Amino acid sequence: MSNMQSRISAMHRQDTIIAWAFVIGLWLAIAFVAWATWSLAPSETARIVLLIGGAIILIFNTAAIMAMLRHYRSDRDFMYGLDIKFLDEAHAQNSQTN
Repeated sequence: MSNMQSRISAMHRQDTIIAWAFVIGLWLAIAFVAWATWSLAPSETARIVLLIGGAIILIFNTAAIMAMLRHYRSDRDFMYGLDIKFLDEAHAQNSQTN
């Protein structure tokens, strides 16, 4: 595997891990808020409405992150290659000024 491909793979892997960590964190945060505020809801109907709202947030945010990751995977060579090119240019420019 070439150096560029290994760098692209590493960047893609890191972005994927961060995205899934965000999804897991969001699910845990919503679950904690539901648990912590359960007794504050004025009625059973309010609890159901709040649970449905939380579920919708979780479903749409999870689906959006999954779509983003699919897009990153399909265009990863172009997107990450471009990022690496600009990072290398910036690093070379900083090395010349120091």
